[in-house]
Amino acid sequence: MPDTIRVRFAPSPTGMFHVGGARSALFNWAVARQQADGKFVLRIEDTDEARNRPEWVSGILSALSAIHINESDPAFEGPYFQSHNTAGQREATIRLYREGKAYYCDCTREELVKRTGSQHLGYDGFCRDRGLEYEEGRALRFRTPDTGVTVVADVVRGATEFPNNAIEDFVIARGNGNPVFVLANAVDDIREGITHVIRGEEHLSNTPKQQLLWEAFGAEPPVWAHLPVIVNEKRQKLSKRRDKVALEDYLAEGYLPDTLTNYLMLLGWGPGDDVEIRPYAELEKLFRLEDVNKSSAFFDVKKLAAFNGEYIRALPLEGFIRACHRWLEAPHAPWAPGQYDEAKFRAVAELAQTRIAVLSEITKYVDWLFLDGAPHDEASWAKAMKAGARDILVSTGTRWAAGEWTAEALKEGLEAAAAEHGLKLGKAQAPVRVAVTGRTVGLPLFESVEVLGREQTLDRIDTAVGKLGAE
Repeated sequence: MPDTIRVRFAPSPTGMFHVGGARSALFNWAVARQQADGKFVLRIEDTDEARNRPEWVSGILSALSAIHINESDPAFEGPYFQSHNTAGQREATIRLYREGKAYYCDCTREELVKRTGSQHLGYDGFCRDRGLEYEEGRALRFRTPDTGVTVVADVVRGATEFPNNAIEDFVIARGNGNPVFVLANAVDDIREGITHVIRGEEHLSNTPKQQLLWEAFGAEPPVWAHLPVIVNEKRQKLSKRRDKVALEDYLAEGYLPDTLTNYLMLLGWGPGDDVEIRPYAELEKLFRLEDVNKSSAFFDVKKLAAFNGEYIRALPLEGFIRACHRWLEAPHAPWAPGQYDEAKFRAVAELAQTRIAVLSEITKYVDWLFLDGAPHDEASWAKAMKAGARDILVSTGTRWAAGEWTAEALKEGLEAAAAEHGLKLGKAQAPVRVAVTGRTVGLPLFESVEVLGREQTLDRIDTAVGKLGAE
């Protein structure tokens, strides 16, 4: 084990922050922070000029901060930019050429297919001994060993042997002299003193090539650890074309940062007990790279929502109210700004906190408080407004109009109306709830009605009675 652990997280600024990348970042962060002077190096791999956008870099930093990886932490180093070391990478390719560890090649794909008779075979080494020098258009290839094996000692997957004669002489610089990813990656890792490379298993196929490059530069290869792939409910690898994979999307929907951090830490690893919901600081201390599983990790959105519900219920009430404000204000709210009443929301906030799993759900639990009338949901209306519903509404409205306006008195009034018509309270509640709140499911009815107020409640009951009469 190196004296000082230096891990790196190397995303490309070409899109939203993938949950798989977030998981990798968290595992790297935990390994770095477990050592007093450990370092987490953020390197932005920005050499794809056509797809890079500056705002994505800001997005990466913001997403990392959301999952407890902060630039201000002493363990954080960077961000560095791969494009800033292009000269060093070019110099490294020339060094390999001068040392006889790489050679120039002018073969085209068409020529290779003609020689091998196949589109799928790797490079056949045709230019190995031709002694070509650099010219525009000639690629530089690494000269892989003819014999022996490259053993990748992986903390997660164990030792994997790659026969050297099965590794083609791969390109390390394009015809214009620009280094390719596999070379730039190794050069930057060596330059930055990286001791551990912890990343997704999709990079495993590149690892023997990178290890050969480390050895060619006279550097001791890092500790390798390839994390299991993350899959959806159909056991397919998460795909941005098919699945919701952006961390920003989950945050925007109302998943709490602490929930996402907790859940992502458990994708492919577990602390070995039955406790799943625990603070990140505790997870960080318990994390062990050698305990990461080889098998794929299921990203269970239902389980994530259940986690989030637990975290929401654990918030102090004031914290919950603050967290909900984003969805109670335009453009998220379905009511006009002037219709929102903070006092009314505070009166029902504690009731809502026990029921929602995702913060964005708050609007459907409280919209009836701020809209001019009850929201209309066709399915709820059809379910609740059956034969006898009009009679219950009339009887309840009459009793509520004459009684005290407290949750207890309102319940007693509806119980009396139900008894009058030979119904249990549960059956009698349904049409009243839909008339007042628009839905068959929601916050406790009597507490809700008390907050809405006598005038609006009775108006909504009258409106429902009129609609049933017209029907």
